[in-house]
Amino acid sequence: MGQDITDSRFKPSDFAEFQRRLEHETDHLARLFAEDGLAAGPRELGVELETYLIDRHGAPADAIESVLAALDDPLVVPELARFNLELNTAPRRLHGNAFSTLGAELDARLARCRQAAAADGARVVAIGILPTLRPDHLVLARMTERERFHALNEQIFSLRGDLPIRVNISGEEQVQLLQPNVMLEAAATAFQIHLKMAAAESARYYNAAKILSAPMVAVGANSPLLFGRELWAESRIPLFEQAVSVGGPALRERFGFGVRYAKGSVMDCFRANVSRYPVLLPELSESPPEALTHLCLHNGTIWRWNRPLIGFEPDGRPHLRLEHRVLSAGPSVADNLANTAFFIGVLHGLAIAEQPPEDRLRFWQAKRNFYRAAQHGLRARLVWRDGAEVPVARLIEDELVPLAREGLTRLGIDRDEVRHWLDIIATRARLGRTGSAWQCAWVARHGPRWEELTLAYLANQECGRPVHEWTLD
Repeated sequence: MGQDITDSRFKPSDFAEFQRRLEHETDHLARLFAEDGLAAGPRELGVELETYLIDRHGAPADAIESVLAALDDPLVVPELARFNLELNTAPRRLHGNAFSTLGAELDARLARCRQAAAADGARVVAIGILPTLRPDHLVLARMTERERFHALNEQIFSLRGDLPIRVNISGEEQVQLLQPNVMLEAAATAFQIHLKMAAAESARYYNAAKILSAPMVAVGANSPLLFGRELWAESRIPLFEQAVSVGGPALRERFGFGVRYAKGSVMDCFRANVSRYPVLLPELSESPPEALTHLCLHNGTIWRWNRPLIGFEPDGRPHLRLEHRVLSAGPSVADNLANTAFFIGVLHGLAIAEQPPEDRLRFWQAKRNFYRAAQHGLRARLVWRDGAEVPVARLIEDELVPLAREGLTRLGIDRDEVRHWLDIIATRARLGRTGSAWQCAWVARHGPRWEELTLAYLANQECGRPVHEWTLD
């Protein structure tokens, strides 16, 4: 959900003073990069899973406050809508059976959320876009009562001159509408991967994550439907980018793929935060500049698909993380962990390659690949290696799964662990059975029966099997 705030009423002087402190903290962070002052230490991994709360008919259920109260778990936090919930995991060292351990933690936390939701007559489902969702669900009355969310809505529409957000997504079908608030962001839930990295390697990892985003979104697609229309294999991508549009120059849009690779380090991103993006939440803190409070709050209002973050060690020292945001929630915990293992393995393999992959794939090609993959899923063709075009499913099977295996082995992941998770990815790519493909196949067989689709999806999800093993019954 990002860093919460205590007040949503701001004065012009608040924006000016926040900007001054933001610039000061950004200069401090630049010195930490230059002087190797960011904490290093063991490589660590964590994930976030965003979910829907639904009623017995599969429609959104406004149960967030009772579920949070019943859980009393700091790793389960509110999201924008009263029918969304975010589950987090503790950071874990990347070695041995890290992914299975992470999956067990996520499964256990999800089970507790399901139990808490059931006491309120609700269920929990992890899916990119809920098939039963309607535009009338996305109103301010269903926004979670947190100052941060109300302030974001007010400030984004202030930048827009109070003009409504225009959504226009064309795929197999088309959705067009005008939205008078930011609640469309609640329509799409994500699975996000966090990796701790060193400043010196950050440009290589960041650039590799951008290049890898296209295969990731293709193999992990799970949001083909919006308001009863079939759009893209991963409709979350255009929906998110349009849902929080501030209008004006493209360089000021706060959600997107970016404009270039990083050079030297990801400090470029933090500099761009100051120069390109107006402050949205100017809550002032009396924390010292070393706490980077204003920098972190501002960075949390810029939603890059691959976003560098500042975290903190137990002793308070800052460290650097990469957040990979392209994946939908679901279809199952097993699928999410397989996606995580695949991403980490290929990312490491690309980042340590003797020749940087960004030298062989221009940025505009990586960007075009990303949107092609979001639109067509595993049927996409991508430009790869010096301009050659290949089917993404074959690329995953023939090149990226072996690269992931090598990368995970180098990171000290157990052999059986590597085989288990990457076999899921290889089989999904070979069969073409993503969450999006399953949803579209279900509709082709049974028709546009959105409640039944949602409940059938949830029944398969609760069984825990990866999506390539799901049936259409």
